[in-house]
Amino acid sequence: TGGHPEAERVNAQLAEVAERFGIALGVGSQRAGIESPSLAPTFSVVREKAPSAFIVANLGAPQLGKGYGLREAVAAIDMIKADAIAVHFNPGQEAYQDEGDTGFSGVLAKLEELVEELSVPVIVKEVGTGLSREDVALLSSIGVKCFDVAGLGGTNWVKVEALRSAARHGGLPLRDPGPLADRWGNPTAVAVVDARAAAPWAYIVGSGGVRNGLDAVKVIALGADVAGFAAPALRALSRGPQGLTSFIEGLIYQLKTAIFMVGGTRVEDLWRSGLTIWGRLNEELEIRGIDVERYILTSRLEPLLWRNKLAV
Repeated sequence: TGGHPEAERVNAQLAEVAERFGIALGVGSQRAGIESPSLAPTFSVVREKAPSAFIVANLGAPQLGKGYGLREAVAAIDMIKADAIAVHFNPGQEAYQDEGDTGFSGVLAKLEELVEELSVPVIVKEVGTGLSREDVALLSSIGVKCFDVAGLGGTNWVKVEALRSAARHGGLPLRDPGPLADRWGNPTAVAVVDARAAAPWAYIVGSGGVRNGLDAVKVIALGADVAGFAAPALRALSRGPQGLTSFIEGLIYQLKTAIFMVGGTRVEDLWRSGLTIWGRLNEELEIRGIDVERYILTSRLEPLLWRNKLAV
């Protein structure tokens, strides 16, 4: 979040909890702070309240298509002293937003420049319809090494924008998404496997519908390096900072319990644990041409290999 006065308070509280627990925190699109410097404090408060946390800056891919480039990316990073920057791709949201921008032409070339020139990692993230194997393969070819899959299953921004539009226009949105609002996208579990299969060496964030520790365990066991979430944290924060603190404590304990119950002591032991993929997920992966058994026994374990190399 960020870009309006109330967001400063929310970001400050999120950052304080992130600092306490040593977890990463990403801000919302910083376009507002770049184009209206008076709004920059609604973002920079994050670093003030979380001096040692891993902080991720954020720009939208459509802005790259409209002229943003290295200068704006550096400004976003400097604004919050970020450790990485995310470029979010949200075509569905833009298509149904009254003021949306569907101009993505030239984005790939701009993204490649950011990867080559910036001193911090560039993360490509979706916003609720999920990255696919083809997306990850293409982005990997220009040097992107970190992906936040943000799959179908969490906050539905197509539906959010349709509801916003309807509220402005007498109950009917300017553009009605119909059943597309509920059904379009790559589910989070499929997106995680797709991304890992396409880029075994990549750093993958599994997000989109992660609501508790068990959900986090599932996306990590499937092949993500870490789990990400937003809506559950904001709902918990509606009960005040202690509400968010209690939620994070519970999630961490659930995660630790799951690791303990598979006989492990660290998160990486979830990759070593036995895994069964069945039912609809198994069917979808097979239709996508993924050898499920081979994936479980080889591709899913790639994070262990490169982490071990770093440790040597």
